Amino acid sequence: MNRPVETDPVELTILMPCLNEAETLAVCIQKAQGFLARSGVRGEVLISDNGSTDGSQQIAADLGARVSHAPRRGYGAALINGIEQARGRFVIMADADDSYDFENLEPFVEKLRAGADLVMGNRFRGGIAPGAMPPLHKYLGNPVLSGIGQLFFRPGIDDFHCGLRGFNRERILSLDLQTTGMEFASEMVVKASLARYRIEEVPTTLKKDGRSRPPHLRSWHDGWRHLRFLLIFAPRWLFVYPGLVAFLVGAIAVGVLSFGGVQIGAVGFDVTTMVYASALCVMGYQSLLFFWLTKLYATQEGFLPASPRYRSIVARWSAERGLLIGLGLFVVGVGIGVVQVLRWGSLDFGPQDATEVVRIAIPSALGIMLGFQTVMMSFFSGVLSTPRREVRPDAVIES
Repeated sequence: MNRPVETDPVELTILMPCLNEAETLAVCIQKAQGFLARSGVRGEVLISDNGSTDGSQQIAADLGARVSHAPRRGYGAALINGIEQARGRFVIMADADDSYDFENLEPFVEKLRAGADLVMGNRFRGGIAPGAMPPLHKYLGNPVLSGIGQLFFRPGIDDFHCGLRGFNRERILSLDLQTTGMEFASEMVVKASLARYRIEEVPTTLKKDGRSRPPHLRSWHDGWRHLRFLLIFAPRWLFVYPGLVAFLVGAIAVGVLSFGGVQIGAVGFDVTTMVYASALCVMGYQSLLFFWLTKLYATQEGFLPASPRYRSIVARWSAERGLLIGLGLFVVGVGIGVVQVLRWGSLDFGPQDATEVVRIAIPSALGIMLGFQTVMMSFFSGVLSTPRREVRPDAVIES
């Protein structure tokens, strides 16, 4: 990554991603330039163009803004390009649709100068003008996604997806943000939270944008992509908590019913319940194995940070230990099955009580399945954790 050559020290870059924003780009640039002139902040206005075909680039150049052409399409791709090309120590970004307040950026600059790594705007505290945000976004989408983001990552903010935000350029670059679509907004907050960055929030306003065309945002599609991203970066919420509940409930139910049916009021639980409970147990166990493999891969590749506790567990874990545990479970399951066959033999392999046969067969099958899953997981984790050297980008592998 090559940083642009600096001729004069620049404290602030006001960055706007742009894709066919000819209707509103000029007023946004003028407001941003007005803020810089009034506040005395040494800065620049940078337009990261994403392939506009309506003359947006020329409008920006005529107004004295710097234009950088993003080589890849996408909201995140345009912002990544802009952050890389920015000359300022700090960057404040917002859409070029004239919905965000470029004239009152002082609170963002003050927080950044005071040492904040990321400063988020809060539209709900600053004020949302009538018609500026669809009711679906205002009352469902943003509150739900912000609540989930706060629950999973604890960033200490209430407006997780505000597009007006400022940050320390070098600190954000060190996060190595990757997403090229709308998920970029979530990735920035998530990775900053996981890295324990200093995140603060200031009120800002949102007004109805000045475009005559529909926005690029697609409510359900982009909302799902944001939610999916939050879940992927929170493997404990995606895998561990539901998996642990399913595994424990299933295992306890199978264990209790192995000794006989249970009657609670007018409802009886017996071998049919055991079948479904064993399936629940297997699903929960599979979810826990997925967590381990996901965490192992994500930390190896740098997608997720590794806590000291996790590193300690990994240091003590080995594929061989997993194989032994898996083989142990498998042997227990087979052993129960052998005992059942021997009991059948004592009856000269004659008719048996179907309920009692199933009551013994389920724990046997459960042990065999869990053991086999553990063995396979151990082999796969061994592949993921095998030390390897970096592959050169120019290396050629022949098959």
